[in-house]
Order: sequence, then C-alpha cells, then structure tokens
Amino acid sequence: MVASPAAARARASPCRAHIGPRPFVNTRARGRYAPLLVAVTCISLCLVLAVFSVAALAQGEAWRGFLVAAIVAGALGGALLRVGQPGREPSRREALLAVLAVWGVVPLIGAIPFAIDGPLGPLDALFESASGFTTTGATMLTDFSVVSHTLFLWRAVTQWIGGIGIIVLFIATFPQLAIAGRQLFVTEAPGPETDRFLPRLRSTAMAILLVYGLLTVACAFAYHLAGMSPFDAVANAFTTLSAGGFSPAARSFEDYAPALSWVAAAFMLFAGANFALLYRAFAGRPWTLWRDPEFRAYLVVLFVGALGLSALLAEQYGWSEALRHGTFQALSITTSTGYASADFATWPTATHALLVVMMLIGGSAGSAAGGIKVVRWLILVRVATREVRHTMHPRAVLPLRLGGRIVPVDVVRAVSAFITLYVGLLVTTAVGLVLLGSDGMTAFSAALATLGNIGPGFAGVGPMASYAELHPAAKAWLTFAMIAGRLEVVTVFVVFTRAWWRRPSRHVMR
Repeated sequence: MVASPAAARARASPCRAHIGPRPFVNTRARGRYAPLLVAVTCISLCLVLAVFSVAALAQGEAWRGFLVAAIVAGALGGALLRVGQPGREPSRREALLAVLAVWGVVPLIGAIPFAIDGPLGPLDALFESASGFTTTGATMLTDFSVVSHTLFLWRAVTQWIGGIGIIVLFIATFPQLAIAGRQLFVTEAPGPETDRFLPRLRSTAMAILLVYGLLTVACAFAYHLAGMSPFDAVANAFTTLSAGGFSPAARSFEDYAPALSWVAAAFMLFAGANFALLYRAFAGRPWTLWRDPEFRAYLVVLFVGALGLSALLAEQYGWSEALRHGTFQALSITTSTGYASADFATWPTATHALLVVMMLIGGSAGSAAGGIKVVRWLILVRVATREVRHTMHPRAVLPLRLGGRIVPVDVVRAVSAFITLYVGLLVTTAVGLVLLGSDGMTAFSAALATLGNIGPGFAGVGPMASYAELHPAAKAWLTFAMIAGRLEVVTVFVVFTRAWWRRPSRHVMR
C-alpha cells in the first residue's frame, strides 16, 4: 500500500500533523533572536509613541519629540526585522544577548521625548528614561511646572511597561516568540526561580498580564474615588502597580490628601507580591498565599518595618499620623516603589537605618519590586541554620528545604553568586560616586536606591530632591546600575566574562 503524500509528511513531521503548518517558525533552524526581539520591541514602541504624538498635538502640547522617537523606533525595527528570524529554542547565550540588546535600545528610544520636548539634556534624558523602564523612579526633573501632561504620562507608561517586564509582555502578545519564550522569560524574570504555574509559558505570561492590568485599572478607580483627579489617578496607578514611583506631583504623595496614602499602600502591597500567587488567589485559591513561605515572610517584613517606623515617628507626628507615614514608607521602600508621604530624609537617623534594611530586603520574586528579594534572604537564612546544625551533627544529612520542597544546589549557588555580585556592585558604585565628589551618605544611598530600583535615597538624593546635581560620570554609572539591578545583576556581569567572548559551542552557555 502506497502512503499518500500527506501521510508521508505527517510521519516525517509529527508536530505538523497535530498543530498544522507554521510557516513563520522553523523549529530546526538557528534563529536570530536578538535582532528579532529588538525589532518587535521597536515597532511596538513606535506605535505607542505615535499615539502619544497625536495626543500631545491634540492637547496643544509639545509633540515633536514623540514623533521623532516613533520614526527612529519604526526605522530601526523595520531594518532589524529583515535580519531577525525565529527558529529553534535559543541557547542561554542567545537569550542573554537578546535581553541585553533590548535593554540597551529601549532606554535610548524612550529618552528622545525627554530630550526634545522636556527640559532635560541628552544624558539626563537617558537617565530619566532608564529610571522609568527599570521602574527605579529616580528623577532628573527639578521643576515639574515646565513638564507637559503628555510627558508625565509617558514617564508613567515607561514604568508600567518595565514593571510587567518587556519580555513577559511580548511573550504574552506575540505568539511567534513562543519557542524562545522559556529562555527569554527565565533570563529577565526577577528572583532565583521562575514559577511556571500554568502548563504553557504563554498562558503564564497572559495570566500575569491579566492580573497586572486588572489591578492597575482597580487602582486608578480607587485613586479617583478617593479624590484624585482623573489624570493623576491614571498616572499614579501606572506607577503604583509597577512599583515605579514616578508621580506627576512634585512632592509625591505629600501633595495629596492623607486618605490617598492608604489607597496607595494597599496596591503597593499587591505590587510587591508574587503575581503567580496573586493569580492563584484571584482564581479561587486564596489559601495559596498563606502557604507560600516567601509571602508570609514578606508580610512579616512589612509589619515589622511599619511598626518600627511608626514607633520611631510617634513623638514627631503623634500615633495616628506616625502610623500612616510608617505604614506607607515601609510598603513604598520594601516594594521599591519609592513614593514619599513626607521627606523621610529629614527623619531621625534610626529610621534611616530601618529604611536601608528594607531597601536591601526588597519585595517578592516574580513581582514588580526590586531589591535582593525576600526568597533569597530566606534561602540564605536556611543555609546558615543548616550549617549551624551541621556543626553540631557533622554526620547528619540535612537537605535544604523551603516551603516543604528541597532547594536544589544550583539554586543555592545562584543565590550566593547573586548576593556576592550585588554587594560588590553596590560597594563599587558607592565608592565611585564618592570619588566623583558626592558625600558618603548621598553616594551610598544613591547606589543602593538605583541598584535596588527604589529611586529616592537620603541627603542629596532624598525624596524631595533629584539626581540632577550629580557629576555627569556618576549619572552614567547610576544608569548602568539601574539596568543591572533590573536584570538581576548576573545577566549583565556575564558580558564581562571571558567565556562570553569565546566562540560559542553546544557545550557552552546552553
């Protein structure tokens, strides 16, 4: 019996028999994902910037910067689209290159409106753009009255895009990136381990995007109902759920009614939590939140931080206001949002020490928050506890457990490497800023606030100040620190290793 041509093709390629033809993706070919991902990113930014250009023109505000940025993004995206192509799943090296390429290009394009339509020079505009996309919230603006509403909204949108993660956003919306999804997602996702809580990665990304979007809409409505203007409600909602902290108000939440601080605190709590857990909770399994050891530890950190700050501020404000400021700032700093309900740089020194601890801890893995992340500290504590027990019982077999599961050795090793590199870059950045003329407190807090994607620090870079007075070289250095912090440090440091520059082989960087 002679098989039909269709049956022969089905035997040769079983996948095609089940899912049909996929002419756009050749799973056996070697893909060029870096230019493809940059192209998709640029074309998407082109569309967004074009909308902003039309909106600014309609409002009678400066629009040329948005148009120029849209043209640059569109031209670059179109050119790279001819070069890039999908194929088989990329290697770890290819995924790293793609993510680094995107994060190298996006801040440059995003800076164009700030430089042309705003009051910032080229370097300051790049800093502002990088601060937006990395959700840091450190600003170069000194006079908010000269900035248009459209530019304020652009600042907020950059943080909203960065908060969900550029790669996560595109995996959810562009099916042709599905093959590369796993490596790209793992490369950019915050935390030591990606929790793929749904069978397919694209479904995971879609679920995260759904939770993120719905919470943003709910936050905007809550702000407006509590008395915020529609524009401020939308702009602040974008930067609350992204844990970004850019606000159209010059003095952040100090310019708003006290009741709005409690609304912001509630949604910052969500922004710093693992979006995978939030999806489970909203899908009808709320008990998964409390069963997660990181979420419980996250709540403990927030409770202790809020109570400690409130106690330290009680004499200055009285217990009612102290509780509001303490709770708000504990959530704002731990989740790396960076809002301020008051100028905490002028608070007692003891509060600064507590705030620094919260800056170092950070939010949950898989959230919009920055910092070292709660789960890494949990693993580090478990390692220390195990070593103490092992000293007492040297022959005992003591597996490292977290949440009832054994933590793999490679995860422990990755956590140790991350914290080592994080602290090393923090110290190097602080020392570099001192050498460039900053005082010690300004240098240390600026390094910590940018590397942890927090935004405001103390002294010269406090919540009511800006980074505009720093040395130009310090601004460039801190721009790198923001991107390194957003990409979890290790991703960036790989470029400085000898192995990165060697000819890749199938045994290296897979």
